[in-house]
Amino acid sequence: MVIFNSRAILGEHRTQWIDYDKGISIILVGYGHAFAVLQGHGTSFEPYPFLNYLGVFLYGFRMPLFFIISGMLLSKSLQRKGARGYLYSRVNNILHPLLVWGIIEITIKLASAGEIPPLKTLFADYLNLLIDPRKTGVFWYLNALFCIGIIYSIVKTKLALRASHQLIVGLLFFCLSAYIHINGYAAGFLTDILEYYLFFAIGDYISKLMLSEKGKAYFTSPKFYIPLFLVFVTLQYYATQINLGSGSSGMVYVERKLPFLFLAQALLGCAISISFSFMLEKHKKLVFLRVVGFHSLFIYCMQIIVMNFSRIALVNVLGIKEVLILFPLIWLLGITVPIMIYNCCIRWQLWWLFTFRRPKASKKGSSEQFKTNTLIINDFNQ
Repeated sequence: MVIFNSRAILGEHRTQWIDYDKGISIILVGYGHAFAVLQGHGTSFEPYPFLNYLGVFLYGFRMPLFFIISGMLLSKSLQRKGARGYLYSRVNNILHPLLVWGIIEITIKLASAGEIPPLKTLFADYLNLLIDPRKTGVFWYLNALFCIGIIYSIVKTKLALRASHQLIVGLLFFCLSAYIHINGYAAGFLTDILEYYLFFAIGDYISKLMLSEKGKAYFTSPKFYIPLFLVFVTLQYYATQINLGSGSSGMVYVERKLPFLFLAQALLGCAISISFSFMLEKHKKLVFLRVVGFHSLFIYCMQIIVMNFSRIALVNVLGIKEVLILFPLIWLLGITVPIMIYNCCIRWQLWWLFTFRRPKASKKGSSEQFKTNTLIINDFNQ
């Protein structure tokens, strides 16, 4: 379909399992966001505890996976673009949409509150996108992804620190973030950098294996994924019981108070997700996940905005209040509508919402123009 640009994406030469993996991850992220958007707005999940249980069960690995994948692509990007080109692409492809969509979301939130806050408070809300993005909601991820990519690439190129040494640095950073979390300290955006630097380093360290045929054969072997899956389910069950029994801390209790259990969760979950993605690529199944994964960053940028407007339309306009209907609809719309918005924006020359670099021009109005623009803007994906 044109609004999803699926033909161009599926016909492009790309590392397919990575798109599969990002598709799986952003769908799981969407599950959590749909739950959060509906909670506290007159919707009760108490009659359906399995919805909350499933969200908590699948929480531990979905965000670390994005950092691992980004780390896997680092060396390839540095070879192709050079250090300066890589830094430029991070600003263009991550920092720019972070600021644009972060400002849009914060502005909508302030406008819906019905009153204009003092100028000092208003400035602080926008500034938090850079210095304390957790206060803005979901944009902490893009902030951390941008900062870690910049720091890691500078250390790698200027200090010539090998991937194995970066792993040690990442582990030390993770220990420091664990200390901060356990003691309840506040360190703004630095906390997420310290916590997720390790996953980025792991991605870089294993990149040669994961981007090779040897890695694909290893991860699709039943000798690998069957025992790993059993361990994964057991550990997730154990961690889920702890999170559900933690009271107000909810699904983040293990991450904040038992960080090394969270680390084990994350690594096992990422390995299972990657293994599943390899198998999907091998058997060419569920190809729509590749389209979703291709658009994962833009889905993430717009998801909360789309879900909130969808909730208002479905509940207040259409009168849908049944959780088992409302929840999957919000979840589905939060995945599909951002893809449609992105592709329409590219067609309507609104590319500046996603990048400050104007896409290269082709024949005006042609399908090739649409394909070329979309792929150029998304060149950081692969």
